[in-house]
Amino acid sequence: MTAAQRRRAAARARRLRIALASAISVLGVGAVIWVAVMVNGAVQSFAAADAWDAPSEGAIVAQPPDDPFLRFTAEQLAHAQTIMAAGRDLGLPLRDQAVAVMTAMGESSLRNIDYGDWETSGVTNPDGSPTTSIGLFQQQDGWGSREQRLDPYTAATLFYRAMVARVPDPGRQQTEPTEIAHRTQINRDPNHYARYWPAAVTVVERLSGGSLGPLP
Repeated sequence: MTAAQRRRAAARARRLRIALASAISVLGVGAVIWVAVMVNGAVQSFAAADAWDAPSEGAIVAQPPDDPFLRFTAEQLAHAQTIMAAGRDLGLPLRDQAVAVMTAMGESSLRNIDYGDWETSGVTNPDGSPTTSIGLFQQQDGWGSREQRLDPYTAATLFYRAMVARVPDPGRQQTEPTEIAHRTQINRDPNHYARYWPAAVTVVERLSGGSLGPLP
């Protein structure tokens, strides 16, 4: 990064922090936490983007770094925080929390929706009955009441309890994340969740301030 690029990144960071200071005076605590997280992510993204040098004429162009964290809305990240809180309250480690966030990404894109794949795609159960999936984890009637499945904290707790029962430790920590989700959700494709794992790790690490270590 050149000196000029460093100056531009620092100026952007200062403007964002000034905006955060102004927000503190008018927003509630939860909203301020959200703004702080987003500012931190944006500052890192600006620095990364400025580190990307403009290509010379005729060179093959590479795109600036892409931050998965910035793809999600405040509401989606709030749901991720709730999922993590439920896992933390059960004494589960960050990796298990990331598995749950990954699963919700793969099921609902971290949206607490009151419909499922029967309504959108006509998907049925093996016996031909309509699926009854709703909520962050797209849980069917057998998981709990409608109210439980549409409450993010309760739905996450139901997921964790099933995960611990169906994929117990110590083996769970050595099992591929997508396999854990598959055995917990009992979905058709065991590899369905794999594409969401890197984004889930990014979100969980950014929101928690912790680290899961190298990706498997």
